Amino acid sequence: MIKLGVNSVLFKDFDFATAARQIALCGYDGVEISAIKGMCEHLELDRWREQAGELRSILNENNLEFLSMEVASLDEDRLAKAFEAGAEMGIPIINVGPGGKSGDEGDLQQSIETLYRLSKKAETYGVTLCVKAHVGNAIYNTPTTLRAMNEISSTAFGIDMDPSHIYRGNENPEEELIRVLNRVKHIHIRDCKGRSTGPGNISNQACGRGDINLYAYCKAMVEGNYSGPVCLEIIGANQHSLADVSIVAAESYGYLNATLKALGARETNFVQKG
Repeated sequence: MIKLGVNSVLFKDFDFATAARQIALCGYDGVEISAIKGMCEHLELDRWREQAGELRSILNENNLEFLSMEVASLDEDRLAKAFEAGAEMGIPIINVGPGGKSGDEGDLQQSIETLYRLSKKAETYGVTLCVKAHVGNAIYNTPTTLRAMNEISSTAFGIDMDPSHIYRGNENPEEELIRVLNRVKHIHIRDCKGRSTGPGNISNQACGRGDINLYAYCKAMVEGNYSGPVCLEIIGANQHSLADVSIVAAESYGYLNATLKALGARETNFVQKG
C-alpha cells in the first residue's frame, strides 16, 4: 500500500503538535517533517536530540509515522545532522534540492558530485538521500535527472519526483515518471495552474484543482510498482488560518486516496453486501 503524508511546511505558522493533529484528522498515514532553515523548522537540526522524544510522542498520539524529512539545502554540516537524526528517529528519507542554476554545466556537475558524496555518507547512517528536479536549479528536468541517476550509483541515493516542477518545466510528468521510476524513492505531490515558475496560491496547489493530469501520474506510479511515500508539499502557506491549510490537506487526501484506491494501491473499506 502506498502511504500518504503531508510535509509539515504547510502548517509552518503552527506548532508540530497542531500540524500532526490536523494531518491525522485528514486521514493521512504519516508526516514529512520540515527542517527547512529560514522557512519552517518543526525539526531544528541544531537541537534535534532535545526534540526527538517529544516529536515521536506527538506522532504516536496521533497514530502517524515519519515518512521523510525535508532539509532542502545541500549544506553538508546540516545534512550530517539530518542523517544522524533520521537514523535515530526512524525517518528513512531525507529530501533536498539540487542547488545551482539551470543550464550551467559547472553547476550541474558540482551538484552531482555533492549529491554523490552526501549519498555515500547517508549510506553509513542507513538512510536515503533524495533529490528532486527543481525549476531554475541545476537539476531541473528529466534529462538532468537522468544524468544524476547515471552518475550516482549509491544505493542510498534516490529521486524525489515532484510532478509540479516537471510540469512547470514544460514536461508532462505522467510521461516522464516512467523514465526515472526505477530510482524514485519518494514523491512530493501538489497541483498547479499553468506552467509558471511559481506554484501559485495554496488552494490551486490542492490535488485535483490544477492542470496537471494527476490521475495519469498516479496510474503511471502504480503500474510501475512504486511503493514509497507520497507526501503533499504545499509552499506559500503564509498567514493562512488553520482552517485554510487544513482544507487544502483534506481535499488533497480525498483526491489522492480515492484515486489510489481505484488503482488498487490503497486499502478499501468497501464491503459488498449480499
